[in-house]
Amino acid sequence: MGVTRTPRGKWIEEGLRALSAGGPEAVRIESLAQALGVSKGGFYGYFGNRDALLTEMLDTWEHEVTERVIEQVESGGGDGRAKLERLFTIVASFGDGPMTGTTADLAIRDWARRDEAVAQRLRRVDNRRMEYLRSLFRSFCPDEDDVEVRCMITFSVRIGTHFIAADHGGRSRVEVMELTRQWLLR
Repeated sequence: MGVTRTPRGKWIEEGLRALSAGGPEAVRIESLAQALGVSKGGFYGYFGNRDALLTEMLDTWEHEVTERVIEQVESGGGDGRAKLERLFTIVASFGDGPMTGTTADLAIRDWARRDEAVAQRLRRVDNRRMEYLRSLFRSFCPDEDDVEVRCMITFSVRIGTHFIAADHGGRSRVEVMELTRQWLLR
């Protein structure tokens, strides 16, 4: 009976987890193998080197936070508001998973500050996200300035809410997020 190989996706997921915890420097083959409870030899069956893993981590992250999310939103049909509702629900369900969580997003943003290739990819991802938001808001907002403001607020809330420690005048964060959602969809 042959030895079961650790799936490629597990290496990528563990790499994203390490990236989120300690930046790109924390993505080390030996550490990943140890976290997965396997030898590092299996790594080379999938990836030529660490750089190949880093590239695939970014590829996977990009696909998961753009095309996969868009596919999920579009699969439910409906008008722009219905799709935005679905988008907000999907994004809220992400939690802090290694591929789609905010921690991974923030780690990639931090990495992009020091690596031009990562910065270019991040710009592409952010542009794709913003263009999709624009397409949804345009379906019920005729004013392009209004569309852009709603997109910027939506995106900023997704990224920035995790940095805000303020109280909300007797409201919970969940209540304020629901009020924000209602305002954006009016």
